[in-house]
Amino acid sequence: MKIKNLLLIAALFAAFLSCNRLQDGEHTLTLLTTNDVHGRFFDSTYVGGRLGKSLLAVNRLVDSVRTADGAGNVILIDAGDCLQGDNAAYYFNYVDTVSRHIYPRMAGYMGYDAIAWGNHDVETGHRVYDRVAAELKDEGIPLLAGNAIRNDDGKPYFQLYTILRKAGLKVAVLGYNNANIKGWLNESVWSGMHFVPIMSRIQADVDMVRSKERPDVVIAAVHSATGKGDGSVPEAEGMDVFRNVRGVDFVICSHDHRPFTTQNDSMALINSGSHCRFLGEGRLKVTVKDGKIVSREYSAGLIPVDAATVDEAMRTRFHDDYTAVKQFTCTPVGTLKEDLRTIDAYRGMSGYINLIHTLQISCAPAMISFAAPLTYNGTVKAGPLIYNDLFTIYPFENQLYVVRMTGKEIRNYLEFSYDNWINTMPSPDGHILKIRSADDPRTSQKGWSFVNRSYNFDSAAGLNYTVDVTRPFGSRVAITTLAGGQPFREDAEYPVAMTSYRASGGGGLMHDGAGIDTDDIDGRVISRYPEVRDILYNYLKETGAIDPAVTSDPQRIGSWKFVPEKLAAKALESDMNLLFPVRGK
Repeated sequence: MKIKNLLLIAALFAAFLSCNRLQDGEHTLTLLTTNDVHGRFFDSTYVGGRLGKSLLAVNRLVDSVRTADGAGNVILIDAGDCLQGDNAAYYFNYVDTVSRHIYPRMAGYMGYDAIAWGNHDVETGHRVYDRVAAELKDEGIPLLAGNAIRNDDGKPYFQLYTILRKAGLKVAVLGYNNANIKGWLNESVWSGMHFVPIMSRIQADVDMVRSKERPDVVIAAVHSATGKGDGSVPEAEGMDVFRNVRGVDFVICSHDHRPFTTQNDSMALINSGSHCRFLGEGRLKVTVKDGKIVSREYSAGLIPVDAATVDEAMRTRFHDDYTAVKQFTCTPVGTLKEDLRTIDAYRGMSGYINLIHTLQISCAPAMISFAAPLTYNGTVKAGPLIYNDLFTIYPFENQLYVVRMTGKEIRNYLEFSYDNWINTMPSPDGHILKIRSADDPRTSQKGWSFVNRSYNFDSAAGLNYTVDVTRPFGSRVAITTLAGGQPFREDAEYPVAMTSYRASGGGGLMHDGAGIDTDDIDGRVISRYPEVRDILYNYLKETGAIDPAVTSDPQRIGSWKFVPEKLAAKALESDMNLLFPVRGK
């Protein structure tokens, strides 16, 4: 009897080894990736019927690859920033909080194998992302962020890794969030955890997973920009991982919206860009002999997404969700007296930025406001406004803070901001704006683009000042008085309205410009207000209209201009024609 039991155990053990042994021959694993989808769930703007690249089109492409390569050989992974950027994401984040969130349902429909979390996903706050994480789990999709560490026990707040079996291979997928979360977001939205640099722990994590799970393939999905691979930028660790981490086959990076792939003999890196423009594609062909992998061949590329070729069955499945979002975003909210064009903000005071300043400076006890153009190139036409227009005017869910700053810090802040924005005239290349002859994949801008990110081009309200384009950095900004004519003093303290993103360190204006330690910003915050778009919505409910005669009142917001005026105006016109050659007059 004992001998029979031993023989049975031996047979079962042999069967186990046989089932887990790699089959000799060639195995080809296909990796498909998305990242920075930013809520592009549907292919409509909800108001004009214009087609846009969306998950509907991505899924059609994914299904075609699964059909060609075999579904059991394909892995689909997203590298974060799913829950912000479009009306549908906003609607299910904050308006309809009773129904199951649309993103887990869509991700489940599409058959994602794993999702790494991004900074804009964290931005939505615990009530949103904890709910989404639970609903993704219900769909069988792990949410990964191994460097989001719980404060109470030192363990990851989200899952570190998951194990998949594809193409006859055992695959480990590790996920990480951006390490610079505290540089953009106030701790209130990520309470109970902290974020450590990816490179500080990923090698140990990979080694642990390899030792524990014995995977054949390892994939690292990091919500971090591609970067240069020199370890200098905490939000750009993609190439750092690619160049320095051992035992990883694929690196999926993201965050910077720049499509990019590269590979060598032992690894491939994929960044599919953003907004469903491309589907990242990686292939790994392994040769197995005597149950062991004896060779690996890598390839990586990008598949363009066709906006017009969509999964019609998926469209039908989520039609009721689309209808609900459309109904919400087409809700009338007021009237606009004159057109608002966001590009006008690059050349001086504009009705668009004046509106934002007016909203912010109305939040007591603010006396001064900092704001930048957050929509790169958008227009809202005069006439009736619907809620959809508010996304053009203010696309992000930024809270508003009122922060104590000295006059000297304010001037230094502005010096730093304008140095991101302009050259000293005459500049060697003849441009007043810091632009270059190069496409910008972040904005889909062709021909000419800004060197730096325009959403960091802050101007101020509540002050009267000039920016001398003939002077170097550090001596351009001359503040004469406060908006009401009172003296401005560099040794005095003033309450300044700015976004939570900026107060937390976003863009470096507070730290590198004003010299303020944003790690201790709470000690300077006087007041906190809701999101700026909510402030705009409440303003419209109260006033019924956006009237430039009100929102551009110099007694309230002050004034600023580039000087010498003739020199600046001529150079600005030339540069704006390069940046926006078909813009309206």
